[in-house]
Amino acid sequence: MEEKKLMKGNEAFAEAAIRGGCHLYFGYPITPQNEIPEYMSRELSKHGGSFVQAESELAAVNMAYGGALTGHNVFLSSSSPGIALMQEGISFMCSAEIPVVMLNISRGGPGVGGIQPGQADYRQATKGGGNGDYHVPVFAPASVQESVDLIYDAIPIAERYRNPVMILADGMLGQMMEPVTLPEHRAVRSEAELLAEKPWALNGHGDKRERMVIQSLHLKPEELEAHNMHLEEKYQSMRKELPKYQIKNCKDAEIVFVAFGTMSRIVNEAIDQLKTEGITAGLIRPITLWPFPEAAFDEIDPSTKVVISTELAIGQMMEDVKSAVAGRFPVELIYRTGGMVPTPMEVARRAKQILEAIR
Repeated sequence: MEEKKLMKGNEAFAEAAIRGGCHLYFGYPITPQNEIPEYMSRELSKHGGSFVQAESELAAVNMAYGGALTGHNVFLSSSSPGIALMQEGISFMCSAEIPVVMLNISRGGPGVGGIQPGQADYRQATKGGGNGDYHVPVFAPASVQESVDLIYDAIPIAERYRNPVMILADGMLGQMMEPVTLPEHRAVRSEAELLAEKPWALNGHGDKRERMVIQSLHLKPEELEAHNMHLEEKYQSMRKELPKYQIKNCKDAEIVFVAFGTMSRIVNEAIDQLKTEGITAGLIRPITLWPFPEAAFDEIDPSTKVVISTELAIGQMMEDVKSAVAGRFPVELIYRTGGMVPTPMEVARRAKQILEAIR
């Protein structure tokens, strides 16, 4: 039965993972996601799962890699610098085709940066910080409820594609409290069911099958190329099947904002402010950051004067916005960075200045 309650973001995210079937959690404390390992340490064992606090983010990602090899659902969380340390392991998991759901409660950077919310992990998440030809589906929630829903849904998506999946949230979503409707608990699968559903898993051959080895090492170039082409076929399927977005007021809009996550909530209020000043503005909100929802930009009215990428980063998403716009409209940028968050009035004022300059 679904359950509705008021919850802090990070705790709701952890509960969503548990209800979604997470059996193993590996993590390391880092602000602003510390409530997740705290919650998991207290609650996961009540549902038959296991919690391990690793000695570092490097250890956590490799424990997750090993745990997921057994076929059990694995949840992994960290924040920006921690995710940076995990990049090699993510590349390994993509090559070995190991499903893991990862949550980044992102903060300001670069380097250690600060502990305030940021979106400057966009390029790291969508373009990949590890080596080789690989991709990770990236989902960007804009509320605690949507975060819960995306985490819950990410588990079967990771299993379907045998690939890591990332949820890119931020410190504001992790720390705010909102009412959420929690989904039902997924049934826990037995070892026999896991063996039947995931014949690739290293959960013991029991003298009933050949011994297996899973690795990402392919010393013969022709074998590695064939493996990469196999992975690319999977990524092409993701590009067709996963893009998700939301559009608001794009018909006859002079300005179309593009924003994700917390920034999209601020933009929604800026749109209302601009309306009082006689300016019609709309919003494209990418929910999948990779694959980027380029089809959404085909719905922009030809009369639109400008598309504005609005970010808590210095134009990282703007690169994808320009590619999707494909020269049909001018593309401008409104941003704050380093943990600074603009007000709706600030966004509306800057957008009005941009529009006046174009007119």
